Order: sequence, then C-alpha cells, then structure tokens
Amino acid sequence: MIKKVLFFFSFFAFLNCSKNEDLNNCRQALPLNYLTDLNNPALINVLVPGGFVELTGGSKGILLGNVNGSEFIAYDKICPVGDCEDPMTFERGIVLKCACDNSEYGIGKGIGGVPQTEGFVCPAIEYRVLKNGTALRITNF
Repeated sequence: MIKKVLFFFSFFAFLNCSKNEDLNNCRQALPLNYLTDLNNPALINVLVPGGFVELTGGSKGILLGNVNGSEFIAYDKICPVGDCEDPMTFERGIVLKCACDNSEYGIGKGIGGVPQTEGFVCPAIEYRVLKNGTALRITNF
C-alpha cells in the first residue's frame, strides 16, 4: 500500500515539473571583467539612486544602474534570443527592449532581466557588480 501511494505522488510530481528545454536556446554571457570608477565624469548619471548609464563592453554594451546609492546592477544590451544585430534600448526607466521582436525585459534589483513579454522565457543577461570604494567591477563570475 505504501509503495502504491509513493508511486502515485511521485507520478504527479513528475507531471508537474516544468520544462527547461527553452532555456537551452538562450544566449549565454561571454566572460566579462569590466572595471570602471565612479569618479569618471562619464558616470555622473549613475551617482544618484535610480540613475543609469550605458557603457561599452559586454556583447552589445552594458546598462549600469544605481539601486540605492551603494548597490549597483548591470545588464548586457544583447537581445536574449534570436539573431538581432541591434542592442536593446532602455525604456521607461524599468525595461530593456529588443527592437527586433519588441520583447521587453524587466530590470532592477532582484528582477534579474525577467521577460515582460508573453511567450518569451529567456532573461536578459545580468552581470554581477562589485563596489570597492569608488571602483566598480562588472563581471559574470
């Protein structure tokens, strides 16, 4: 009897598992180790909480944002799926948009580039940002 109950629950647990096959088609981040300094005049817009600046680097450029004055986020501007040649654009202060398919990706602390457009599963590539004094290291490892 116990085996039957265990089999029954195991069977339903396997049926409820989601498929990750679509994530295998997502673009992966290339190795990145980008250094910059907050004293750089080009970064003046990112000095205030909620500020963003676009940097060269990554696959199609990097969007660097200031979360709260001491924490920073960074996203690659390459579209997560497809062969889009254009970098994503930063719109409405909260999303990256891919011009090739009009897909949108939420950005911000804890959001992780999640697709905001129905039918898309690949997230925008988020990088890790480490702050040491005024130095910022943007990396994917």
